[in-house]
Amino acid sequence: MSTYTSDFLNILSSRGYIHQCSDAAGLDALAAKGDVTAYIGFDCTAPSLHVGSLVQIMMLYWLQQSGNKPIALMGGGTTRVGDPTGKDESRKLLSLEDIENNKRGIQDVFSKFLTFGSGKTDAVMVDNAEWLTKLNYIDMLRDVGRHFSINRMLAMDSVKLRLDRESEFSFLEFNYMILQSYDFTVLAQRYGCNLQMGGSDQWGNIINGVDLGRRMGTQQLFALTTPLITLASGAKMGKTAQGAVWLNADMRSPYDYWQFWRNTEDADVGRFLRLFTTLPLDEVKRLEVLAGAELNEAKKVLANAATALLHGDDAAAAAAETARKTFEEGASAAGLPTVSVDLAGGVGVLAALVQAGLAASNGEARRAIQGGGIRVNDEAVKDDKLVLTAADVRDGSIKLSHGKKKHVLLKQQ
Repeated sequence: MSTYTSDFLNILSSRGYIHQCSDAAGLDALAAKGDVTAYIGFDCTAPSLHVGSLVQIMMLYWLQQSGNKPIALMGGGTTRVGDPTGKDESRKLLSLEDIENNKRGIQDVFSKFLTFGSGKTDAVMVDNAEWLTKLNYIDMLRDVGRHFSINRMLAMDSVKLRLDRESEFSFLEFNYMILQSYDFTVLAQRYGCNLQMGGSDQWGNIINGVDLGRRMGTQQLFALTTPLITLASGAKMGKTAQGAVWLNADMRSPYDYWQFWRNTEDADVGRFLRLFTTLPLDEVKRLEVLAGAELNEAKKVLANAATALLHGDDAAAAAAETARKTFEEGASAAGLPTVSVDLAGGVGVLAALVQAGLAASNGEARRAIQGGGIRVNDEAVKDDKLVLTAADVRDGSIKLSHGKKKHVLLKQQ
């Protein structure tokens, strides 16, 4: 592990954020003086970011904490095109209304991690639609496009992967890397931005931006990427059987978010404590060597700290208490996620499991019942033709459980 002169790179290095850096010594010197202004772009493809974006958000957090300035760039313009990076097929094109709605949905998350304002280290949020939608095509070709080599673009992994697999690759998507590079140049000119950060799959796009800035006369620009974050099992970070782990509370409740971190695989606990919490590293080192039942306590610390960062201390404490009551007391705790169903007309247990997100299909629900993994009000279900009605309501709801850790309350809609 390298030792740097700046708090920023020392923190990122010690916590495992650094994969590649275009000029570590030059960036370190700027960061030590508090002269780094860095951005990360977030396209508006869904109403919320998911936990896969959290590494990037945490990098902006540590940038600001170390006395430098973060920029959160909303991709209102680039979302209209689609990033080919890591994809086997074209991104679905969204309407302008959908893009705007999605942008509003993801903006609030950043206020949980960053302090916005007009001060030297205060974060700013901008939208690349501000300049991309005003571009004249001929001017763009002449002033920007001439700096790009088709040979280099075709050799980039994000492009080469699609071409090698003979996947459809539209001219629209081919322009994405040019637009992203142009974003970096515009931010350098308007905001003094000198660093772009992103995941390792963005390295080629970011380096193109560094090169474009040099050709268009900006100050020296830098690139910094994080390693690909996967689970110890090899699965992609942020994906579960129930779908993406969204950051917005209306798409994933604080309790379910807490549970995601509580269910971290043993081998990932130390790494995730470094990446996704602000706990001191001495405390992380103490927790990551725990084993057996004690390791479960480390997972609870991870869940509490990660949930508190996003949803606040009160929500994290409430989620932890709900989990304690549910697992230790077997109570039908009011803090569990709820789903509205038509209990007056009756709902089959298979349909209820699917609707509650506890099973992906009737077949999966049926197999779970056959395996003894489904309970209603803490009583094992043996009949997959069971119909739940108002008669099953206890304290205003029906507690539906899949295994020991997945619980949902069914309430009359």
